[in-house]
Amino acid sequence: MTEQRQSASDDAVMTGIGQATMLLHAGDREEARNRFHALWARIGEDGDPLHRCTLAHYMADAQDDPDAELAWDLRALNAARASGDARPAARDAAAALRALYPSLHLNLAADYLKLGRPDDARVHLRWARGAAGALGDDGYGAGVRASMERLGRLLGGE
Repeated sequence: MTEQRQSASDDAVMTGIGQATMLLHAGDREEARNRFHALWARIGEDGDPLHRCTLAHYMADAQDDPDAELAWDLRALNAARASGDARPAARDAAAALRALYPSLHLNLAADYLKLGRPDDARVHLRWARGAAGALGDDGYGAGVRASMERLGRLLGGE
């Protein structure tokens, strides 16, 4: 019964993240931020790494301030790195997080470029490209790869 309750709770968190993301994509940045903050308070700094990574990854996109965006993207990367449990469910989550590494590093590269830190941007772009093997041959993977190429051109042919 506890496992079933945990699964339902996990589903509720991911559903909440999805709903807030839909608000973000619809242009309601403030309400999206409010919901992301409420979810962050619910799962906490030590919550499930997949939840923290996913939430922070989208929360970064909801920021108006480039420094705040960087801070949330760093939280997302740190949460991805925190997953290392040997349990089967945790291994599945770790695999899902590894698939996010190209996007996490790409976002950090873009953040650093916005902040006028091109050397840091280049480092994260290299890491994004190095992790690109985890991307699937689907629309998401193609989009991340195309964004890497665009950012590389902005960084002077990197």
